[in-house]
Amino acid sequence: MRYGTDAALMLGLLWTGVGLAAGETSTSLEEIEARGQAPIEVLAPVAAPTVLLRGGTVLTAAGDRLEDGWVLMRDGLIADLGTGEPPVVDDAKVLDVTDHYVTPGLIDAHSHLGLFSSPGSIAHGDGNEATAPVTPGVWGEHSMWPQDPGLARALAGGVTTFQTLPGSTNLVGGRGVVLHMVPARGARAMRFPGAPETLKMACGENPKRTYGERGGPSTRMGNVEGNRSAFLEARAFLDEWDAYEEEHAEWVEDNAAHDAALTKKEKRDHPDPGDEPEPPDRDLGKETLAGVLRGEILPQVHCYQADDMLSMLQVADEMGFRIRAFHHALESYKIRDILAEREVASCTWADWWGFKLEAFDGIPHNAALLTEAGARVTIKSDSSIGIQRLNQEAAKARRSGLEAGLDVSEDDALRWITLHPAWVLGIDDQVGSLEREKRADVVVWDAHPFSVYAKARWVFVDGALRWDTERPQVWSDFRAGWEVTP
Repeated sequence: MRYGTDAALMLGLLWTGVGLAAGETSTSLEEIEARGQAPIEVLAPVAAPTVLLRGGTVLTAAGDRLEDGWVLMRDGLIADLGTGEPPVVDDAKVLDVTDHYVTPGLIDAHSHLGLFSSPGSIAHGDGNEATAPVTPGVWGEHSMWPQDPGLARALAGGVTTFQTLPGSTNLVGGRGVVLHMVPARGARAMRFPGAPETLKMACGENPKRTYGERGGPSTRMGNVEGNRSAFLEARAFLDEWDAYEEEHAEWVEDNAAHDAALTKKEKRDHPDPGDEPEPPDRDLGKETLAGVLRGEILPQVHCYQADDMLSMLQVADEMGFRIRAFHHALESYKIRDILAEREVASCTWADWWGFKLEAFDGIPHNAALLTEAGARVTIKSDSSIGIQRLNQEAAKARRSGLEAGLDVSEDDALRWITLHPAWVLGIDDQVGSLEREKRADVVVWDAHPFSVYAKARWVFVDGALRWDTERPQVWSDFRAGWEVTP
């Protein structure tokens, strides 16, 4: 597995991205993008220890509640789980979690940690490239500050995975990045392996407020036009690349036939195909939007009002892509049937509302109503403080639903902060529930996680202990020498 314990916990591991070798050329858009989206490799892998958690209540987020349960973690994965007497595993470190609760690691689908650092400062306010309304070529990864003190605080709240996003100033703000909660010297080393790329988009008040006196857009209709125009240009760019790649494939085939003919002295039947076709010029922004059109990059769209969400769905239909999730989404309850049918998630809060006009119709029953309709919901933070208590936010949203007579189960509410955000980020096959062969991202709570008194006693990431309340670690050089606990 990727991470070790003990000394590696403090020092991190040296990782690198793998790109093209020096002098090597690339002839396809996919290969060009691979330069920037290279897989992450470990230079010095250290296996996580085998750990057996026994005696607690296991909430799987997969429909099961295991009383007197146990979870076996081996090689960074969940090897097995069950109830009653666990198996005897000779090499396992046994941790008695009697009177504790075990859940999947929490996942925050909407954060700005590292891009807008905590504590905040102008020097590290790197989340909005507010120089143009459409900036798809920027990547949140390149603003991510891995020394942000908020990271350890989020981990202490049970968060093991999060998406950090550019802000909502722009119609298209740039790529987000999905990160695993491990100490590292650079953002790339924190990337969640295999997570798809994401794209932050926005509608409503923020873009028009920012650009209304700077050349536009200044209206909601201007917002929609800006998004449509950007994707039209991206479609033309993608068509140009598709045409080039078809031409290049034909050239390769003709060139091979010509070479074969030369050896048989049949040159007349296969003339020289000429020079290799030149690829189109690169464009970082259009490459990102082309990834959305190909279904490889998942759009995450900031929208509050139901009518704005419908407008963005129209844009997606016209341009041929699918929106993965609406963020904030305070009026999702008004179109919950549509969102359920189209499998568009809502990443919302438990009870934030009223801080601007488009947030005026927020209600605390939003998540419960969406769940009742069969739509996916996540409770997210959008806050360096809220990310420390996602469990309490989910509990509040559930309580609001129950008080309104809506049937929201314990498992439903747990999925709001585990399995559903994992789906939003395209990693639900790896994390989000306690199931065999999934990554061992596990939290042990000293009380029911929906209690206001609950604390994350131990937090495991890929089976490695990353947080221990009784032995807190300092992750950030920024805080070294100040204090030990987050």
